[in-house]
Amino acid sequence: MKHENLIKRLFLHIQYVFSGVDQYDTVAVHTQKGVDFCERFTNFLKERSHIEFEYAKNLKRLVKNYQPKKKDEEEYGQFSWARAFWDLLKELHDLAGQHEVIAENTQGNVMKDLSNLIQDYKQDRKKELQEGAKIQEQLKASLAQLEKREKQYEKAFREAEKATDAYRRADADINLSRAEVEKHRNNMMLKSQQSDDCKNEYASQLQQTNQHQHEHYHTHMPQVFQRLQNIDENRIDKMKSYIKQSADIERNIIPIINTCIDGMVKASDSINAVEDSRSVVNKYKSGYPIPSDIAFDDLSNSQVPDGRNGNTLTTTPKNLNLEKGSVRQTVSGGKSKKRTGILGLFSSSKTNVTRSDDPKEDFSDLPPSQRKKQLLKKIDSIKKEITRETAEREGMLKMKDVYVQNPALGDPNSLDKKIEENGEKLDSCRKELSKFVSYLDDAEGKKSTTSLAVSDDSLSRSTSDGSVNRDPNIIPPPPSIQQPNNDVYTPDIPHSPKKKSSIPDDDELHSPDEFEDPEILEQYPVIGTCRALYSFTAENEGSVTMEENEEMSVLEQDQGDGWTRVRKKDEGEGFVPTSYIQIHFFDQDEV
Repeated sequence: MKHENLIKRLFLHIQYVFSGVDQYDTVAVHTQKGVDFCERFTNFLKERSHIEFEYAKNLKRLVKNYQPKKKDEEEYGQFSWARAFWDLLKELHDLAGQHEVIAENTQGNVMKDLSNLIQDYKQDRKKELQEGAKIQEQLKASLAQLEKREKQYEKAFREAEKATDAYRRADADINLSRAEVEKHRNNMMLKSQQSDDCKNEYASQLQQTNQHQHEHYHTHMPQVFQRLQNIDENRIDKMKSYIKQSADIERNIIPIINTCIDGMVKASDSINAVEDSRSVVNKYKSGYPIPSDIAFDDLSNSQVPDGRNGNTLTTTPKNLNLEKGSVRQTVSGGKSKKRTGILGLFSSSKTNVTRSDDPKEDFSDLPPSQRKKQLLKKIDSIKKEITRETAEREGMLKMKDVYVQNPALGDPNSLDKKIEENGEKLDSCRKELSKFVSYLDDAEGKKSTTSLAVSDDSLSRSTSDGSVNRDPNIIPPPPSIQQPNNDVYTPDIPHSPKKKSSIPDDDELHSPDEFEDPEILEQYPVIGTCRALYSFTAENEGSVTMEENEEMSVLEQDQGDGWTRVRKKDEGEGFVPTSYIQIHFFDQDEV
């Protein structure tokens, strides 16, 4: 009975031990789930970064597809709605860059640290699980040895009991000899001794197994579980920081994204319909005068008086043809066909607008206002080219002076060819400027008052005396003052050559005596205002002295020679350097 209770306790003990093994396996499975979750979170960040990259890539492709071409910039750059759209594209491009920043920071910071965490976590987990498995195997081996000793003891004990029973039966049997009884007694003694030895071995093994079990459940396995717990808690804390870090990455770029959005709103606020309409008017304004009323031809009379000289014309078909032909040769009659083309600007008919594949050099194929605008643009570009070439020439002259003073640095004669080529370029640019200034004078109905022709030795002299220097202290010689022509100054309406016409012009309606006052003929019309940026002292005939910030009236614009005719408040007139004043022309205010 005692042995049966001992065997039952042993089985319960083994069952309890294996329940601990199950918990060890549960912990191993739980930690493996932590590894799987980290890997899943890494894949999430990887896909998130890919989406951000693709979104930024698609946004940049969209911006690139709608970026204005050079032709569009020239055509629509003057309109606020087009500039606002281009600003929106720029802000959208910057916004796409911020999404790239999200992806790059996520990959470079969070995913990199997370990969290191997974690698360290796997190594530490594997190490602890191997240690726990080793401890489990030691406990299992001790339990198996205990079970073996128990079975040996049980077998020896039963054999000893059988030997004792056999001896008792032999001793009670009177038919057996004394030798046989002694044999049974010796067998009993042997089996009893074997049973006692197995008992002692079992007791010793039981003591060792209990010691192993106590260390297993109170020392070794708790230490393994504690280390696994620390590793898992460290993983959880790191996951917390990585999730927060990924959120902070996006939070940090939100102000920049808001700035981009504010830029888009600012671009939309910059749109001005009135200014755009004014730009359209300025762009397509032809400058043609409004046609005068068509005179009524009374065919019932045999003769029609000529309103200009009082003579009569016979209303023959030939005379009527002459009159119609003469109408075409007047200012209004000669421009009527071209006005039809301008008025039909948005018409789809090809007959309304006459286009030439090869535009003329003087832009005479354009309407007056458009021609003037193109000529001013061309003159401005030539002036910039002259400024650039002059600055280059000044640099070469300074370098030549340095070489002359210190020949060890270089040969001064080596720059002569370049200076000569630069002089040829400047001569060519100034001749080109003079030509287009004359075109502009023709477009404005004025006679050229200045000449920009450059003499052959002008630039050769500048090689030695530096006369090309554009420093404000060196004033170019003022142009000679010429008397203005007797035509009335009308900048917006170009004059056509006067031809004989049957319809009198407005100028012909006035009597010749009205404009015979010489003071009126000598006065220039005021075409703008200006303010002196620097003080200037007149040293040459025809120039006028001015003080800084002095307000004056502009009478004649710069013809390319660097001088502008102005009128002071004390009615003094003369030329001042164009670079010394800030000019505002009245025609800039016209719509």
